[in-house]
Amino acid sequence: MESLASELHRVQALRFGDFVLKSGLVSPVYVDLRVIVSHPALLNKVANLLFQTAKDAAVKYDSVCGVPYTALPLATIICSSNQIPMLIRRKEAKDYGTKRLVEGTIISGETCLIIEDVVTTGSSVLETAEVLRKEGLKVTDAIVLLDREQGGKAMLGKHGICLHSICTLSKILKSLEQQKKVAPEMVIRVETFIQENVIKPPEQNGTAPTKRICKEMSFGARAELPGTHPLAAQLLRLMEKKQTNLCLSADVTNSKELLQLAATLGHSICVLKTHIDILDDFTPKVIQELRMLADQHEFLIFEDRKFADIGNTVKHQYEGGVFKIASWSDIVNAHVVPGPGVVKGLKEIGHPLQRGCLLIGEMSSEGSLAVGDYTKAAVKMAEEHSDFVLGFISGSRIVEKPEFLYLTPGVQMQAGGDGLGQKYLSPQEVITKRGSDIIIVGRGILSAANRQEEAEAYRKAAWESYMQRIGVGASN
Repeated sequence: MESLASELHRVQALRFGDFVLKSGLVSPVYVDLRVIVSHPALLNKVANLLFQTAKDAAVKYDSVCGVPYTALPLATIICSSNQIPMLIRRKEAKDYGTKRLVEGTIISGETCLIIEDVVTTGSSVLETAEVLRKEGLKVTDAIVLLDREQGGKAMLGKHGICLHSICTLSKILKSLEQQKKVAPEMVIRVETFIQENVIKPPEQNGTAPTKRICKEMSFGARAELPGTHPLAAQLLRLMEKKQTNLCLSADVTNSKELLQLAATLGHSICVLKTHIDILDDFTPKVIQELRMLADQHEFLIFEDRKFADIGNTVKHQYEGGVFKIASWSDIVNAHVVPGPGVVKGLKEIGHPLQRGCLLIGEMSSEGSLAVGDYTKAAVKMAEEHSDFVLGFISGSRIVEKPEFLYLTPGVQMQAGGDGLGQKYLSPQEVITKRGSDIIIVGRGILSAANRQEEAEAYRKAAWESYMQRIGVGASN
């Protein structure tokens, strides 16, 4: 333990001081085990320790899967050194080739061991386990280098996964303190921080896990909640990374302009919303190019289809036809008027592809009937299908559940209307006061003389409003 703690400290995989985390909290410790890939001897040592930990615990398994991405090189070394079959989990399915989420030879009924570098809440391990289990594999154990002791072990246990760790953060701390590499005062600070930020597993009655926080949870902290949809978690993380909660409503009628918008404004947005059926010159090549731009600029694609038919019909509308929406759109949306069948139909197609759906809980047009009981029904349906529904199109946060996302259309810098029933709210009103997460802007950007400057203005306004909401100063 002393040698491992010393080496992790030496390569700055463990750092002590004051670090602003994704949650907005100031932490006295920062753990970044990604750096070990640049230290081959340490990387091999950790891989060997993980393998030996599984062996000492008498874990039975047929294959190994590393949680993407940091644990992938560790799993590779373990498997190649010990002649063990390896599986690779993709974070998202490709829309070409086999479209598989798990690569490798899968034998249904066999047991797969999960390898991870660090566990905090256990959410990343759970996401990987869910994907593997859907492929017919059993997941009973996970081996981790470092357990931060913030509820991950208990959470995984609730889902039938036994967590085995090489070391815990408290043991690493004690070792470094004994080696006089960390002051006793710092050890106390870290231990106190950990104790005050533990996520507890759900109670037997199904109440949601809770976390002690000083202010509202940040996007990054919400991404780590076990109940957050994997696609929502991906979106929350890229929002933090790019510092944008702007969705561009690309309501244009020709493909050249659509692709130009994606190329020039992609760096400013987290989501591109399309109305693919209004393109006058649609071809499958447009989708290929759009997906490439989405990957290049790191934004998700949201096809604003507003499905509103019976389950069997929406399945065909989603998967087939000219547009084949499920093959390329990360997110779609639906009305709840037809009842739960509309979500069930969409889920049959989208869930295996790790797509997500937004339910229309409120609309921004004057006189909208999406209020009251309609909104309550949307919330109930989302809660019952949270493995596919990741949030809402709404004018505000319509339910106090941080696992869901809230996207608000009808946003312009100046509040008002367009004379056709559309009501506009400012970014500050939507994000700070109404508690929404993402602003959807169309005409406010598309009608500007300089679209790039206007998109940046909206991005900055929305992001600063979000930072104000969580009580952290914006960096740009």
